[in-house]
Amino acid sequence: MALFYGGMVRSKNALSMMMQVFVVFSLVTVLWCIYGYSLAFTRATPTSRLRPIVPQRHLRRGPKASSRWRRPFSKNTPIPELVFVVFQATFAAITCCLVLGAFAERAKFSAVLLFITLWFTFSYAPIAHMVWFWMGPDAYTDPKIVDAMNAKAGMIWQWGALDFAGGTVVHINSGVAGLVGAYVMGKRIGYGKEAMAPHNVTLTMIGAALLWTGWFGFNAGSALEANGSAALAFTNTYLATACAVLSWILGEAIFKSKPSMLGAASGAVAGLVAITPAAGNVGIPGAFVIGIGAGLICLWGVNRPEEAARRGRLAGRIRRACAGRDLRRC
Repeated sequence: MALFYGGMVRSKNALSMMMQVFVVFSLVTVLWCIYGYSLAFTRATPTSRLRPIVPQRHLRRGPKASSRWRRPFSKNTPIPELVFVVFQATFAAITCCLVLGAFAERAKFSAVLLFITLWFTFSYAPIAHMVWFWMGPDAYTDPKIVDAMNAKAGMIWQWGALDFAGGTVVHINSGVAGLVGAYVMGKRIGYGKEAMAPHNVTLTMIGAALLWTGWFGFNAGSALEANGSAALAFTNTYLATACAVLSWILGEAIFKSKPSMLGAASGAVAGLVAITPAAGNVGIPGAFVIGIGAGLICLWGVNRPEEAARRGRLAGRIRRACAGRDLRRC
């Protein structure tokens, strides 16, 4: 992520951007182990409303913590809970890093750290709880208690949301935060007046390739078991991303006369994001559709502000050319 974002900003801000990603990842990891995991994956009761903000006992017991186990999605297939804690920590940390790109080059380092701390606490952890928390397979011991167990799960989980690996918790959550952040921060100083092209697309390409590799861990790993669901998620992640790369650069070749490396990297990330919530829930044909659609739709979304900016510049030139003349003749 640091390489992906660092290559797209101007050279004078590259190191700052990379440091923000690196330090935010570290900060959120620490916050997750102090109280984030407890907020997201425990249930408060009327008699213990403050319990989720207290670190769980297994995180305070030293070496004995390794004796704690967690049941994923199937009965009799437990995994060490500390493995689950660390796995979910990577989701929390990378989600907070995703937000940073929306207002790159416009925020002080200290302000970024304060914002991320607040956003992680009051947005990420609650949404993760609402989407992913449930009582686990071993709680469903009798058909008569299914409704009672479901009522203890997260609100969005109860609605029947299917978020295999973070479409809601990670991407919609960070996307809304980034959109609001960009709106509040406003345009970069000099935007539209000076060149702001990526200073090193090679770094961005390397970052996109590493993200593609790491995404296999997110999506296939979200099965929490070595089974067919993990294999399906792995394959869909691989295929949908490749389809998005091809559809993005094909769209560039048609509408912009030539494809670009930045477009290919952007297409890869678009495909990864699009397939994530459905990675273990759709078949191979679905991966084709999602990947191709993600590349074309995201290219269209990126081009809209570019076209608006070009039209704005053209209108400005016309106004300047017509200054002092009869505007009806221009």
